[in-house]
Amino acid sequence: MPPRSLVVALKWLAEGRRVVAATLVEAIGSAPLDPGAEMLVDDSGRIEGSVTGGCVEGALVEEAHGILAGAPPRVATYGISDQQAVDVGLMCGGTVRVFVHELCARGVLEALRDAIVQDRPVALATVLDGPSAGAMMVVLDDGAAGGLEHTELLDDSVARDARGYLDEGRSAVRGYSAKGETMGAELRVAIQAFAAPPRMVVFGAIDFSAALAKLATEIGYAVTIVDARAAFVQSPRFREHAEVVVSWPAEYLAGQELGARDAVLVFTHDPKFDEPALIAALETGAGYIGALGSRRTHDDRAERLRAAGVAEAALGRISSPCGLDVGARTPSETAIAVLGEILALRAHRRGGRLAEASGPIHPRAAEVA
Repeated sequence: MPPRSLVVALKWLAEGRRVVAATLVEAIGSAPLDPGAEMLVDDSGRIEGSVTGGCVEGALVEEAHGILAGAPPRVATYGISDQQAVDVGLMCGGTVRVFVHELCARGVLEALRDAIVQDRPVALATVLDGPSAGAMMVVLDDGAAGGLEHTELLDDSVARDARGYLDEGRSAVRGYSAKGETMGAELRVAIQAFAAPPRMVVFGAIDFSAALAKLATEIGYAVTIVDARAAFVQSPRFREHAEVVVSWPAEYLAGQELGARDAVLVFTHDPKFDEPALIAALETGAGYIGALGSRRTHDDRAERLRAAGVAEAALGRISSPCGLDVGARTPSETAIAVLGEILALRAHRRGGRLAEASGPIHPRAAEVA
């Protein structure tokens, strides 16, 4: 379902009203609401939504009136150390940055609404600085983008980064050079992802699982470690970066909906767990299914899976031994190798050395589609 602020903004625009949006683009420290929270003010004085639960809304209404009177878009910063923040009542101890601008790109907002209604992962990118402040771009999960119309370099850079944030299910403010290069800070762009984070289900509570969960959460995965052996999941190291569930593999996966962005890893090293987990994983839509083990272990496992009725095409979905060939030995090294393979496959890349590859490091959407 689209956010209420988006629905209201499109309704007011359809009525012919001028609409100013105050969007929370960054929260540092304690803040009542998350980035993406939005307040709307139209030219008849109507107000909808909130960005801090009441702390700075009065000041933002004045900012909105200034925009309607001709002031340029700007990022307003409120923090406990700022006299302005004290004056308006921001006493939660954090700092918030709110972008205040007039909504003019109705077509972009409609495209955003339509993608959300269709349950498609989509990102909204908004330029925060310079003469194009307020320009917006919608980036879909298949790489299609439109709306910014700034420079080709900035458009390409923002679209590429937005796809990355969609994969990770997170929002952020990204800096670019004035020309649109990624090495720069003259232009800030707020990228808001409308997608749940990808899921990673790891069967087997072992050291490799804990190491993988730690790194996977840093690139945006919501990790669940599943093991039927309650004694194995007692260590707090598993709960530090993952949800922990005591369950048999098939029983757990029967109640889950996994898609192309999700991954299933089988780390149990025990046929009575490994094989039911892999059979159940193959019945899901998970985009990546991997299993630890030697080549001999994989060959023996594949024979047992064939005997259990698993087709060759389905066996081809299993990455085993999982991970890139980087000589990994420790749990942390293995986690890097496995995540490297997942990232490479997600980006339709081979995962070799960049120094020995040819072509662009970051291909455009049309080249990876």
